[in-house]
Amino acid sequence: MVLCAGPAALALVLGLWGITREHSMWRDEAATWQAAHRSLAEIGHMVGHVDVVHGLYYAVMHGVFALFGDSLITLRLPSVLATAAACTLTALTGARLSGRWVGIGAGLALPVVPAVQEYAQEGRSYALVLAFVALATWLLVRALAQPNSRRWAGYAAALLIAALLNWFSLFALAAHAVTTLLARPGRARSIGWALAATGAVAGALPVVLISRAQAEQVSWIKPLGWPTVLGVLITVTISALCARTPHARLPKNLRRDRPHPRVSLAAVALPLCAVPQIGLAAVSLVKPLYITRYVLFAYLGLALLIGALLATLTVRIRKHPRLLLPATLTVALLALLPTELRLRTAQSRVDDVLTAASLVAHARHAADGVLYIPAARRDTALVSPHEFAGLRDLALAQSPVTSGTLKGIEAGLSDIARAVRSAQRIVLVTDPGLLPADSARDRAKQRALAEHFALRSDSIERGRRVSVYERVK
Repeated sequence: MVLCAGPAALALVLGLWGITREHSMWRDEAATWQAAHRSLAEIGHMVGHVDVVHGLYYAVMHGVFALFGDSLITLRLPSVLATAAACTLTALTGARLSGRWVGIGAGLALPVVPAVQEYAQEGRSYALVLAFVALATWLLVRALAQPNSRRWAGYAAALLIAALLNWFSLFALAAHAVTTLLARPGRARSIGWALAATGAVAGALPVVLISRAQAEQVSWIKPLGWPTVLGVLITVTISALCARTPHARLPKNLRRDRPHPRVSLAAVALPLCAVPQIGLAAVSLVKPLYITRYVLFAYLGLALLIGALLATLTVRIRKHPRLLLPATLTVALLALLPTELRLRTAQSRVDDVLTAASLVAHARHAADGVLYIPAARRDTALVSPHEFAGLRDLALAQSPVTSGTLKGIEAGLSDIARAVRSAQRIVLVTDPGLLPADSARDRAKQRALAEHFALRSDSIERGRRVSVYERVK
């Protein structure tokens, strides 16, 4: 009971702590919010144009909102619960591979990882991916030890769901391939794994192919930098060092009470930590794609190996060995307290659409039009439409729902200029700073404002800028 209850309880406490993040919602969560409020048919129409990689998640969140209503807690609670499930499954996997103390240590280590805490409180799919990769890993360990068709089918289903939530999770399949080879599985097990893996890949292939046509959505990702490379190297190096501990290598004298399993903890955990991170980093040398959240599930491997390290230290401590886990957990939580506090503030994310909407609500009473630069900042109105009541969207030609997009389709340059000139007072929602517009439509908006309007007020809060312009000529 403690094996599962401890990790799950810790994950829930950390996940629920400050879950509303000072009543803020950043741009990625705003995409979830507006997509989940569409019908299933409208979501299907949208993913044909954008965000096909998140289509299943949007459908799930549509159901969550329909059942429990929409709120910041409802938006993020599935991620909290998924993280708790991932911690429980990690504990079970560690216990099966190397004993109860390894399992408890691994299950408690996972929710403490800062990146896991961050995405446990985010209305996106990454915590759910983490949970299904954890489930697939647990099923793989069981199937390699005692194979049967039901376990391989469950393994394939878990991998497929993870891939449909975000197909970068297929890097976990590559890690599992290494684990399977290291287990020397024999012909029957090899065939079972190959069939399960083939089924998962085949099921996810349509999403992968469609997403290639939507590659422009990740064009904002920057090339690999040294901080990212260093972070990957440090994580993998720590994992490799932990993999040398006795509980990771699993000598027989530590496990006389049970049959020696077909695969060691190191053979499961080290590939799961290293292969996704190194693989995505290698791909990013050709096309920049590396973002930590895309391979968040790699921390499952790190947590398992930390659990092995803690169990090894517990065995070697002669006085009060059982105090090691609670003492280590307390020290880790206290050491990370500044990070934990920051993650639960609005400033921990790029921006906050709710604060921007409240700024618009205060500025809109004397205005008759609104503009967004870039058009993606229209998410402010899509999340809080009541705050924009009475404002005419001067550039919009086709709504996001009708067009099957997240930001709508804007009118031509001349139509935008004409609409801007027809307004008397305009609210502009944009980003902080004075960066030049990166599209002809946005440059047309800026030009019309500069030629015919004067700035009357300007507010910058939580990563968004709301300005009011008044017509002067």
